[in-house]
Amino acid sequence: MDHRTEYQDQELCAGLVDKIRTLGRSPARLMEVCGTHTMSIARHGLKYLLPPTVRLLSGPGCPVCVTSQEDIDRFVKLAGLPGVTVATFGDLLRVPGTKSSLERERAKGADVRVVGSVMDGLDLARDLPGQEVVFLGVGFETTAPTVAAAVLEAQRLQLTNFSVLALHKLIMPALKSLLGAGRLNLDGLLCPGHVSVVIGSAAYRPLALEFGLPCVVAGFEPADILQGVLMLLAQKEEGRAQVEVAYRRAVKPKGNATARELMDQVFRPAPALWRGLGPIRASGLEFKESWAGFDAARRFDLEVEEAETPPGCLCGQVLLGEVEPADCPLFGRGCTPSNPVGPCMVSGEGTCAALHRYGRPEELR
Repeated sequence: MDHRTEYQDQELCAGLVDKIRTLGRSPARLMEVCGTHTMSIARHGLKYLLPPTVRLLSGPGCPVCVTSQEDIDRFVKLAGLPGVTVATFGDLLRVPGTKSSLERERAKGADVRVVGSVMDGLDLARDLPGQEVVFLGVGFETTAPTVAAAVLEAQRLQLTNFSVLALHKLIMPALKSLLGAGRLNLDGLLCPGHVSVVIGSAAYRPLALEFGLPCVVAGFEPADILQGVLMLLAQKEEGRAQVEVAYRRAVKPKGNATARELMDQVFRPAPALWRGLGPIRASGLEFKESWAGFDAARRFDLEVEEAETPPGCLCGQVLLGEVEPADCPLFGRGCTPSNPVGPCMVSGEGTCAALHRYGRPEELR
């Protein structure tokens, strides 16, 4: 982290905004592919600092939001099984399934625990030897290595009552699917910071080459994001499509090989179902055969019926950048943070939650 004063930050941001306004005279559609970027952009009002010609769209970068309705139903079914303790991050607690949610199941007596990390779930398994403790493995390449490390530790400790419902997603197959569909006319991609620490900036080169799309990896402070936007506009202006990094203090071209090796030791690519995008081959992670004993999907019957999107909910289209949250007929009416219909209004990285919390009054109707 750079050691700048608040005044220096403000001065830097003001200078970046001036440069963006100069370069942003022609229309540009840029997509951020990270829920943390989405929340930071909303919190700091960055969209309102940009010229009206520069439009920021939110992509499928919120791991809770892209989790399919069927998988949410699996969480609910798992929580209802006798002798099972579900360990989950807080964002998943209130996401509505077809008929219930983890929060409602907990209110009915299910043992659902909110944990800060997968290692907390491991501690639960050690403290509750008579219970089957299942950690809900939701996230991108950022969290998958830590889950793999927990599985290795569970084996070392011989914790036979610990397992993981592995629903991790891989960002690159999703981006290729999204761009390959040709539904979005984008001028640049603001690539995720946390994921890029693991996979490296070089991972995005196929997107720049195949789709002719400028890509910039950015950090999460306002100056980081504005710098990323400026770099994308500069590429567009100069007719370039390259991968650049505005987050060099954390992201290297080859990423973190140790983290990837840890992930690859336990998991392998598998088909996955994404909210909004549907099924994408090799876009998820499943346990390798040698680690199947820790696979909750094999230890429990978690078959569920095919689920449909809640009537009126446009969360899937919001995740694709096809509509804004305010375009959804339920936004701020039938769907609010206290009564969410879709995960985009629940997650701390959800686009709808970000707008509802930080948007201007006219955007909230």
